[in-house]
Amino acid sequence: MLLPSPLCPLTAARIAGLQATVVLLLTLLIKARVQIKAASALGLFLLALQTLVFLAAAGGLGLVALGGLGLALTRPRRTTD
Repeated sequence: MLLPSPLCPLTAARIAGLQATVVLLLTLLIKARVQIKAASALGLFLLALQTLVFLAAAGGLGLVALGGLGLALTRPRRTTD
């Protein structure tokens, strides 16, 4: 029983199989790169949204604190006699 020689000539079926494999790998690579770009864009958008929500909440709390301080300072003081 003879083992097939690794230097055997390439047949049309082998070449077609190799071409199909290369096309599949290139397609998967392009798909992965597109998914990475989309995930990066989504991540940046969510980070910007989180930052804006935090700044809005901090600004609202700051306004409430300033309003409370202004109210406390403008109230007349009660003196006990």
